[in-house]
Amino acid sequence: MTYKRRRATKAIVIALRSVGGVASRTQLRRIIADDEHSGFTYNDVYGQITSRNGNQYIPFNLDFGFGVRELVALNFIEPVHGGGSLVLTELGRTVDLSHFPNDEQEAQMSAYWAEKNKLRTNKKTQVKLKAKSVTPVDESADDESESVDDDDLTGWRVQLLQQLKQFSPAKFESFARMLVSQMGVTIDKNLGIVQSGDHGIDGYGYFESNEFRTIRVAIQAKRYTDNAVSEPEVDKFKGVMDGFNAEYGIFITTTYFTPKAKAKAVQGNRTVTLIDGQRIADLVAQYQLYVKPVQSFTLDDYYFEQN
Repeated sequence: MTYKRRRATKAIVIALRSVGGVASRTQLRRIIADDEHSGFTYNDVYGQITSRNGNQYIPFNLDFGFGVRELVALNFIEPVHGGGSLVLTELGRTVDLSHFPNDEQEAQMSAYWAEKNKLRTNKKTQVKLKAKSVTPVDESADDESESVDDDDLTGWRVQLLQQLKQFSPAKFESFARMLVSQMGVTIDKNLGIVQSGDHGIDGYGYFESNEFRTIRVAIQAKRYTDNAVSEPEVDKFKGVMDGFNAEYGIFITTTYFTPKAKAKAVQGNRTVTLIDGQRIADLVAQYQLYVKPVQSFTLDDYYFEQN
């Protein structure tokens, strides 16, 4: 893919305003990706490219991380430590974005980055002094390898989607049923465990609500590498649901859904929950489905500031 690096600051503020001023970084990325007027497409937000050293990374993560830092410097947002959420300040809720950034705001952001560069220089100097007798410091590393406030869309998520896209259709359908069963759907042993070419569904089961009402659920799984799921595919699935007398549908794909597909999913009496690649990763993490959590820490700038 081709991605043009650009400032995501304004898009982040607009996304936060659309949900009342508080959201996680994951939610904000999804809102920006889904908003046709954000200036970023779905592929912009989640598309992967290969760095000069051969690693896969998501370039939007850098622009998003830089944007978050700039907004903190402008006092438009403040991070909630420990929870990973971002909160709009009063200034962030009311500031006029029609001419953003103006000269004063540009000056504030430039001053912030100048100070960060000074801290980075201090940090590198201290690391080099400590590591001199052990191993040389590589100063030629690509800047995309730097962690920039990116809490949940690096490493394993990229690898997960790459691996899912390499599954056979049958294995991905089996994975989809396993994921849905973790969500509380009981898979029907006869109708629910089927393979490709099954008249349009890839699973069938039952979900019991808190009111003890049992709902019939149809499952559709599409393992795509690049293409989005379009409106006709969702419409076709809803038609097949009728044949199975399903009251509810779940459509799972490794890529994403077009705006028209999303609109079609909620039309009529029988709605369809859409799970794209990013939501798959969310659910895999939530249910720890064949993944192991790893916790680590990086030192904040406080430890490198001069006395």
